[in-house]
Amino acid sequence: MSKLEEIYLFNKTLLGKLDVEYQEWHHEPILDFTTDERVAKELGWTGTHTKSLFLQLKGAGFALFLTDKDSRLDSKGIKALLGKRPSIVSNETMSEATGCVAGAVCPFGLPAEIPIVVDRRLYEFEQLLYTPGHPECTFGISASDLKIVLSALSNPIFEL
Repeated sequence: MSKLEEIYLFNKTLLGKLDVEYQEWHHEPILDFTTDERVAKELGWTGTHTKSLFLQLKGAGFALFLTDKDSRLDSKGIKALLGKRPSIVSNETMSEATGCVAGAVCPFGLPAEIPIVVDRRLYEFEQLLYTPGHPECTFGISASDLKIVLSALSNPIFEL
């Protein structure tokens, strides 16, 4: 089984175990925001597109910043939370550490030692859209269920 399939099945199992309702769409691979916006229009999505930025922490370690697609990396805020300056890693390093492909980093199912920094603004939206591993698949969950999903993960969770 491929790593992408493992991530996909982890997400399906996690949401099912938590009894979190979700929508699932299959479509052409989405690896950039231009394709994401076009596919969203074609499929009539109304949810907020999330963005998972995989980060290298100065000195050692990684972190993931989960935000909406229009927000920028808050390096100072993340440094204040984690104590180390973050920078965006190369696609190769990200793929090696997560098993994901560039442009389709899944926020759930990361190795347990990788902290997840969540943009608090995500809780204000109605529905959140994310890639569950496979870039040709999108899941939509209620933003009100995000804390439930995060609390079930073994990763350290921080809010910014």
